[in-house]
Amino acid sequence: MSLDRSLRVAAKTSGKRSVMTRAERVAKMVADKKFDLKSGKALGIPKTLLPKA
Repeated sequence: MSLDRSLRVAAKTSGKRSVMTRAERVAKMVADKKFDLKSGKALGIPKTLLPKA
């Protein structure tokens, strides 16, 4: 059984991510000293774009 054309195209266009995951954002903000793990709030962490390679 073959795949529908729309499904094949969607799989190829996934591309790269443009925003970091929450764990990646927290790690970067801790490294940049913009977030304190002990007193930092869990909600409202700003989105951080991935660096362009």
